[in-house]
Amino acid sequence: MKRDELTRYLDNLLEAGRFRDYCPNGLQVEGRSEISRLVAGVSASQALLDAAVERGADAALVHHGWFWRGEDGRVTGIRKTRLQTLLRHDINLIAYHLPLDSHPELGNNAQLARRFGWLAEARFGEQDLGWLGRIAKPMTLSEVAQRVSHELQRVPLRIGDGERLVSRVGWCSGAAQGLFEQAIGLGVDLYLSGEISEQTVHLARESGVAYLAAGHHASERHGVQSLAEHLAERFGLDCQFVDIDNPI
Repeated sequence: MKRDELTRYLDNLLEAGRFRDYCPNGLQVEGRSEISRLVAGVSASQALLDAAVERGADAALVHHGWFWRGEDGRVTGIRKTRLQTLLRHDINLIAYHLPLDSHPELGNNAQLARRFGWLAEARFGEQDLGWLGRIAKPMTLSEVAQRVSHELQRVPLRIGDGERLVSRVGWCSGAAQGLFEQAIGLGVDLYLSGEISEQTVHLARESGVAYLAAGHHASERHGVQSLAEHLAERFGLDCQFVDIDNPI
């Protein structure tokens, strides 16, 4: 399909224009005008770009793209090599950050809820990026952590009493530890995010609200994967998800 047709569709589907983000969403680097094969991944690393070249992809679709606010804008070193890879092979780079966290069906947080069996009930935080919900049948914190580990294939860092029953949950993928205090105020038993900061440990201990840090990469694999599957089904594109391992 036409590149511009695809990016218009994605911009509308993910409501990219309504977000105040840290990077541009949508087409970040222009490649060939026709797209039939697409490689999807969490981050536009050199390893993912090399995979796109090896697979003969027309585009790379990612959650973490380039051109972040406050970043050095000079195209040298690693940045030059990455950009050169795309331009030399005429590959498009398409990226959606906050829009892909937020989407109610395909997004990272929606996919976490689906995999964990959590029932989403409300949103909170800046731009409604945080999610609130409940577990249909209360579980101990240890049981929740085991379910998270099974679904994400990564053992989460757990702060809290493993025997505590958990019913009300708050979550936000990636580096969303900054929403923890708001989640506490909303009465959750547990908050889950991708990362955790030093001060967040003390907040969890002193508030009595459990915290699971499930991994930034691990908590954001499924949004771009589900988006790629959606594009394959809707448009018949050859969409291949490539999981470049990242321990963070």
